[in-house]
Amino acid sequence: MKIQKRHEWNVSYEEAVQIQLNLKEQLVLHDEGYLRAVTMIAGADISYSRGDDLFFAAVVVLKFPSMEIIETSSCSERVTFPYIPGLLTFREGPALIQAFKHVKNSPDVVIFDGHGIAHPRGIGLASHMGLLLDIPTIGCAKKRLTGIHDEPGIDAGNYSFLIRDDRTIGAVVRTKKNVKPVFVSQGHKISLQTAIDIVLSACAGYRLAEPVRRAHLEVNRIRLQNRPGS
Repeated sequence: MKIQKRHEWNVSYEEAVQIQLNLKEQLVLHDEGYLRAVTMIAGADISYSRGDDLFFAAVVVLKFPSMEIIETSSCSERVTFPYIPGLLTFREGPALIQAFKHVKNSPDVVIFDGHGIAHPRGIGLASHMGLLLDIPTIGCAKKRLTGIHDEPGIDAGNYSFLIRDDRTIGAVVRTKKNVKPVFVSQGHKISLQTAIDIVLSACAGYRLAEPVRRAHLEVNRIRLQNRPGS
């Protein structure tokens, strides 16, 4: 896949924040004219050992809606950017970019284990990566980063909206009955309703959307395989 270079990665905290603010203005939060029929969908995830600066990234491309794996791509990379809440992309982005560079089958949409616009500055991992990949992206996170919401109903498919400053920034989606919901938000080139529909359609009886679940399994397998002494 081709990656758009929009900024440097070796930046200060202040520079990273300014990059986010600049990129936020370029986000497209609808899918008219951008999202064609979804036949391929991808999930992406990062894994690393606590206290280690070696990050592993994996991208899994699947057929949609059958969820048959078409392709996997992975890489490992040393990180230099510190852990700072709200600046996750500057820590995880470089490894993810390297994994995406080797993807041969460009997906119609990518789901990230992270937030899209449901972020304090309105541009989380899924949104930031969407701009760099220039394709529709969805944030599907396990924990809330910002905003308020009502608890959705207990049945799969129920959801409530995530609100911040009287604006809808995402949805709290129950993907499996009586299981904790996930936090879905627009990344780039997608509407919220489309993002919700895709996440629900991509679940295969698990809490996590299947592309993210497969990426999670793959990246942890690779990390454990490369553990010293293994």
